[in-house]
Amino acid sequence: MNNQTFLFTFLSIAALGAGCGKEQTASQQMDKVQTETKQAAQDMKDYTFAQKAEFVTAMQVQIDALNKDLEQLSTKIDKSSDAVKAEAKPKLQALRDQVAQLNQQLEKAKVATESTWDEVKSGFQKAYDSTKDGFNQARQWVSDKIAP
Repeated sequence: MNNQTFLFTFLSIAALGAGCGKEQTASQQMDKVQTETKQAAQDMKDYTFAQKAEFVTAMQVQIDALNKDLEQLSTKIDKSSDAVKAEAKPKLQALRDQVAQLNQQLEKAKVATESTWDEVKSGFQKAYDSTKDGFNQARQWVSDKIAP
């Protein structure tokens, strides 16, 4: 597996979340994120138990990018109307909860044994996919509710 490709893929996802490519439609951005997320998920599968430290490091980078994305979404929402803020508050909390769950999965990966590695890695991937879906929905909701 090429860790540089994996890191580049993830940083591309983070850059997209930061608002790069504003000339693209929300649908185009979503398609691009889904493609990159599928690549990141495939890269996750390629880590062996012997590469556990690299997996943990790469997944921490992903979680850090999700936290940055969450901050950016929060900032956009904070600049919006009170009605949008009120509607967004539970959505943001749900994202925070998903990121917390992802952190718990990462902690499990840190202490995984060779016999539990595939199960732990699968659990992380499931939590990651769920979290990315939540972020994609939140980005779409923000773009529908708040003019760029």
